[in-house]
This record gives sequence, C-alpha cells and structure tokens, in this order.
Amino acid sequence: MRGFARISAAVPPCRVTDFDANKIETLKLWQSAHEANAAVVVFPELGLSSYSARDLFLDGHLLDSCLQSLEWLAEQGKDLTPLALIGMPLRVNTGLYNVAVAVQGGRVLAVVPKFYLPNYREFEETRWFRPGAEVAPGSTVHLLGEDVPFGSDVILRSKDQPDLCVGIEICEDYWVHAPPSIYQVSAGATVICNLSASNFVIGKAELRRLLAKSIADRGKSAYVYVAAGPGESSTDLAFDADAFIVENGRILSESKRFLREGQLVTADVDLDMLVRERMSTNSFGDCSRENQKSFRTVPFHSPAQISKPLLRDVTAHPFLPKDPKTLAIRCWEIFEIQVNALATRMKAAGIQHLVLGVSGGLDSTQAALVCAATLDLLGYPRKNLKCITMPGLGTTGQTRGNAVTLSHSLGGDFSEISVSEATQLILKDVKHKAALGTQTVDELLENLRQDPELGNVVLENVQARLRTLLLMTVANQHNGLVVGTGDLSEKALGWATYSGDHIAMYDVNAGVPKTLIQFVIRWVANERANTWSEGDTTVLRETLYSILDTPISPELLPADADGQIAQLTEDHLGPYEVHDFYLYHFVRHGARPARLLDLGQIAFHNKYSLDELKTWLTRFLKRFFRNQFKRSCTADAPKVGMVALSPRGDWRMPSDAVVKSWLEDVENYSG
Repeated sequence: MRGFARISAAVPPCRVTDFDANKIETLKLWQSAHEANAAVVVFPELGLSSYSARDLFLDGHLLDSCLQSLEWLAEQGKDLTPLALIGMPLRVNTGLYNVAVAVQGGRVLAVVPKFYLPNYREFEETRWFRPGAEVAPGSTVHLLGEDVPFGSDVILRSKDQPDLCVGIEICEDYWVHAPPSIYQVSAGATVICNLSASNFVIGKAELRRLLAKSIADRGKSAYVYVAAGPGESSTDLAFDADAFIVENGRILSESKRFLREGQLVTADVDLDMLVRERMSTNSFGDCSRENQKSFRTVPFHSPAQISKPLLRDVTAHPFLPKDPKTLAIRCWEIFEIQVNALATRMKAAGIQHLVLGVSGGLDSTQAALVCAATLDLLGYPRKNLKCITMPGLGTTGQTRGNAVTLSHSLGGDFSEISVSEATQLILKDVKHKAALGTQTVDELLENLRQDPELGNVVLENVQARLRTLLLMTVANQHNGLVVGTGDLSEKALGWATYSGDHIAMYDVNAGVPKTLIQFVIRWVANERANTWSEGDTTVLRETLYSILDTPISPELLPADADGQIAQLTEDHLGPYEVHDFYLYHFVRHGARPARLLDLGQIAFHNKYSLDELKTWLTRFLKRFFRNQFKRSCTADAPKVGMVALSPRGDWRMPSDAVVKSWLEDVENYSG
C-alpha cells in the first residue's frame, strides 16, 4: 500500500550502566521493528547507558562501553531494514554530548545532539553535557571509521519514499517554546522523532500528548515520542515507559505505561495526507519560508510501500467520533452553529418568519429543530415557523403523519398543500406519456402503477420544483425566509432537483453529512425534546425516533400497493455511509481512487465486496463531478466541519471538469 510509512517507537527495558543488557534489548526491538516492516524505529534518550547514570557520564569506561555497544549494534543490525535512532552519550573533541545516532546498513549515517539542556528542578544535564546549539553547521564526527554529519542541521530523507523525511529532537527540545521541529518541518520533515527519557510525575502523560498533538497539527507532520523504559534508577525519579505516535494532531498508537517489559509501538503514518495538508494550507508554506534554516539532507533506505494489513485505525464513519462523550459534544456544537448562523441571517435580513417544507424525513426534521431553536433564541413565537407539508405522488402515510406530528409538537404553524394536482396538470400540458388521457391524479397514478417506466426524471422533478415555488410564494406572503434542508451528502452527490429543493434562501444543513445528521437528531431527542414540546412532552421524542427509523427516500414515485415507500434512495445511490466515507477522504485529504478503495476495504471489512465498493466509487465520482454546477450556485450555509463544499469557501471546482482519469483508476484497481 503506497503513501504510508510504517514507524515504530521502541521502549526496551533498561539497566543502569549495564551495557550488554541494554544493547541486547535494543537489538531485540530493532529486530521486531524489522519483522513489522517498519521504515524507522526510535529508541529512548541515552538508552545505551541509561539516562540516570548521572556523574558516571564523565567516566571514560562508560563512554567507551557505549561506543562498543553502538559498534556491536551496527554490525548485528546491518541486515535490518529500519533506520534506527539510538540514544547515547558521545564525546566529540573535548565536549560530551547527549546524541541520537542514526544507524542503518551497518553504518552510522548521522549524529544529532540535544539542542537544549534542562538544568532546573530535577534536571542537571549541563553538569555533564554541552548543548547542541553550540555545534557549528556543517560539522562532522569520526565514528565507526567514517566522518559523518554531526549537528542539529541534519534531516534524513528516504531514497525510496521521498515524502518520508525525518527530523530529530531529544527530550527538552520538545518542551521549549520554539522547538527545533519548527525548522525541521519548514525544511520538509514529515516525521519528527523525539528520543526522550522524561521521568514521570502525575499529569505529565496528558501534557506530553498535548504538546505532541500541537506540534503535529501545526507542523502537518507525525510526531514519534519515546520515553525511558522500566529499569531507570528510582533514586529520586520514576519512569513510565511512555511512547506514542501522533499524526496531524491525532494519536495513532501508544504504549502501555508502566509495563515492565520491552514494547514496540508501531503505526502507519499517512504521508500522502500530510503532503496534501501542507500543499492546501498556504500559511504552512508562508511560515516555512519565514522559518528557514539550512539543513543537510542525509539519505537512507526504506520500503517503497508498506505491507498489509494497515497498522492504523480506519473508521468506516470518519465524520463520527468514536467516543460517545465527544460525539455528544460534536452534536451540541453542530446544532449551535446551525442555530446561531440562522439567527444571524434573520437579524441581518430583518425577517421574523421562517418557511420550511416538512416531509417527515431526516433533513427537513433537522431543519425544523434548528428553526424552532432559532426562534426561541431570538425571542420570536414558534408560530412564526410556517411548516408546510406538500404531499405528492409518492408520499406515504407514515412520513406525512410524522411531518404533521413534528410540526405540531414544535408549536409551528402547520399547513398542507398538495402538489399532486398541479403535477398532473403540468405533465398533461407538456404531453408527458404518464399523463396522456388523464383527467385526475388517480388516473395518473394508475398509469404509473401499470407502467413504472413512465416514472422518469421529468415526473420526479416537477414535484420538487412545485414545492419550491409554493415555499417561495408563502415566504413572500409572510415576509419570511425559506430554509433549505439539503445536507452535505446530497450536495456532494447532486441529489437535489435544480431550481427545486436545490434552491433556498438559506441552507442550514449543507455542512452536515447524512451519517452525522441522524446523530444530531438523536441528540436533540435525548437532550432537548422534553423541554421543547407543546403539550405531551413524550410526543416529540417519539416522533423523532420514528423519523430516524424511516428509510431514506425522496418519495417522488408512487408507493406500492400496500402504501409502502417504493423509491429508496440508497437502492439507487448506494449506502450513504460509503459515500460519506469517500466524500471525507476525497475532499479532506485528496485521496486518489486507489487509496479510497484501499481504505474502504479496511474500513468496511467484509460488509461490502470490492466490486460493490468500486461500483459505488464510480457512482460517487461521476455524480460529484457532474453535479458541480449545482454546488456553484447553491445558497449560503454555515460551515460545520472540516469538509465543506461551498463555492465561496472550501471547494472551488469547474463544472466541466472531466472525470475520465479518475474512473480509469477505479476500473484498473485490483486490490
């Protein structure tokens, strides 16, 4: 699988100044990283000696023993694939440095000294070491028979995967307000590796992660952190074997803290995504330009692609946080964004009435909830919400009943205006085959039941356009604002009738995908419904759950003989959860078709076959490209999450872009 780099953080058990034990444990985990097909493995700070050796760092025997351990490791690991970053003390001329040594193929490739030395509270490193800040750019050190780059002006880049570019920090470098990683990511480093010892005190684990997430998010990079393992001296301090890998602000993998055994933490870092983030965020490039330093680039080898299975979580529902508490917070935030945005628009337009087409489906239900909350926020009566249900040829009793109950439960001003008769008249006037010879709606429906092929896009879209005409007319009557209901998934797929439900005076749902909108409604049902209802407080909640259980349908074609919905959206489009998955990765990360299928197979496991995923991706791409013209003239709407399709904001695309090459990539994919 291309575009990923497998990275390992190794926490070997440590024995203070037991050089043989430390090098053996280091080699074991290096071998484990090799077996995992890792490209890079990072070890703790001063791991060959132990961090807590203190004044023994100045002992010549300790320094010689560490050099011998390094030489032994280089020889023993010469056939191991991963680039190993090993911590040790190293004498250079008359100074002693706390360094990270990059080893691969039996050779030392580079040596990076610790830039900042802590000398406060429990730390006293300037007692033994010189700061890397004093090493002149371009310096070298003679090590294992070669002169190799030595200094903080070194980054390492893979010959086989150029986007894998490694920068190195050592412990305290990470805690200062202007860490070396600022300049490393500005020079192109995509993976920052921190060899740390870092004793543990309560609360420090959370702070470590906060810093790493911040660095990785701002640096559009991965951050690999390794603290000292079990066995460091407990004379005055304690160590917790903490290690984790963060990517762009999100933890991918982490160790079991306080475990007494050696551990290898491994994750696949998405280099393609990081590069895309850097390209699309112009301020990253601007900041990089302003924070340039000269670096020497040292080449190393890595696998050109990672082996399967992918070592990272790929969720089938990227818009949904896994943690229930976080999901609840997201639902609250989304709802508040929608409500406050609509309130701002109403105040700006001097409007006190809202007009909404209520169908009994998910999207119009969410819009109704937002409208009710907005009127409350502005101090306007709920009767200012004009809820209009407009039954057509395919409206079923269940959805109509839900629309009626919802409107009354919210205290809106409810009315019903059928579009069926107007539909029959227009179809008859344009000589549509389904309406030829008909005088009534019943006759039209009978023709459609006898020949379902007559129910084409003309018949479907005339109903949608009539509904919009009615809503706009009512809005003019009441000096009101027509609230659009279409969600983000429908905007992506063009699942709306041009100048029909595609048009509104303000769209409240346009930033919320279909897979998420259901959870927002459920959140309202659980958290708000009991205080909102007019009359019986259980009715609104029960109605919302009934709507959540109703299949998704535009209801533009007649129901079957039993009155059941005949036109199911997902039967035509494919599952919304799959389309939302494609939408997220395509728009947010610029994923290529092959990448979408790679990730889709992992995310959905055996739920869908590869042929199904390819079919739906082909459908997604065709509709996404073909329907850009609808998005280009869509109504204003608030941005809710990181994926948005407003032509005035996040997504600007020509309406006549050709999708051919993307479809060929899907067709040629074999897995």
